[in-house]
Amino acid sequence: MRICLVYDLLFPYTIGGGERWYRSLAERLVADGHRVTYLTLRHWPESEVADVPGVEVVPVGPGSEFYTSSGRRRITPALRFGLGVFRHLMRTGDRYDAVHTASFPYFSLLAAALARRRHSFRIVVDWLEVWSAEYWCEYLGPVAGRVGFAVQRLCVRVPHRAFCLSELHARRLREQGFEGELTVLKGVYAGPAGVAPAAAEPVVVFAGRHIPEKQAPALVAAIARAREQVPELRGEIFGDGPNRPEVLRLIAEHRLEGAVDAPGFVDEKRLRIAIRRALCLALPSKREGYGLVVVEAAALGVPSVVVRGPDNAATELIEAGENGEIANSVEPSELAAAILRVHAAGHTLRDSTAAWYERNADRLSLDRSLETVLAAYAHTPQ
Repeated sequence: MRICLVYDLLFPYTIGGGERWYRSLAERLVADGHRVTYLTLRHWPESEVADVPGVEVVPVGPGSEFYTSSGRRRITPALRFGLGVFRHLMRTGDRYDAVHTASFPYFSLLAAALARRRHSFRIVVDWLEVWSAEYWCEYLGPVAGRVGFAVQRLCVRVPHRAFCLSELHARRLREQGFEGELTVLKGVYAGPAGVAPAAAEPVVVFAGRHIPEKQAPALVAAIARAREQVPELRGEIFGDGPNRPEVLRLIAEHRLEGAVDAPGFVDEKRLRIAIRRALCLALPSKREGYGLVVVEAAALGVPSVVVRGPDNAATELIEAGENGEIANSVEPSELAAAILRVHAAGHTLRDSTAAWYERNADRLSLDRSLETVLAAYAHTPQ
């Protein structure tokens, strides 16, 4: 089949769960003999060619800063991407049997819907997140938030085959009026098979963008609180973004230089080594569409600490006391208490985390989801 994947980010030029999913999906489709085109924005020098073996990577616009100084997504790159996708699909849409796009940043989905009026490709959409009206207003303010929510609702009404990665967002998609075929994909992990857990070092690891919803700064105060009972506890906060200066400021404020390191983005090998030896992975996000890094940690026998919240689907991946802990909030005392519970459980929790992953490896794998996705390409109404 001829498949067009549409996402404005591309791993490893940008790093996050969404781009990991689409990169892995593209590679697996090619391995299965399908022809794949990947539409994205250019996040690499114009003199270079994006290297995704077997995949035709088409930049439909220049990359740029995605976030404002406050950590909110800019609208200009989303509009630019939508326009680029529209132009490409209007010219070459007859090349594709299916266009598989993320719902966000919305204008690309609307572009595919418009281009389908000329061509006959099927539209498959990943709703990685479905935001509530309340969250839209919190994110953009009362006026712009209502506009954003209206655009999301418009996208919900585009005829398409839908996938979600969590029960939370599948439920919201239905509540907002989606009446088409919808499947929850439980598996997006394409990494190495599970391994026996290594001995833990007293290190808490965070890996992700430093944007407001990830709440990376909260981890600094939590580690400081937990060190009152476990003085040898340390932290490694990987990643970068608008909130990184605040992370560095808090490290200095709590006098944790030498105990908490924030080296920015690092390569995959170093990150994997860091997670494997960690006491736990900490993902204090207030909003997650899935939480792939939790599965990646579990495959290494490493438990995770996540935070309970109405927009956080990562909690669906945690069975408290078996493969991690759920903190009630990011308040230092709550987050520290969850970390200390992991510390107190010792290697027993690592063994149960490895066992949890082994039991769930099949449903968590990209291969399992790929079977469902391929069937959707063939049977989604045009």
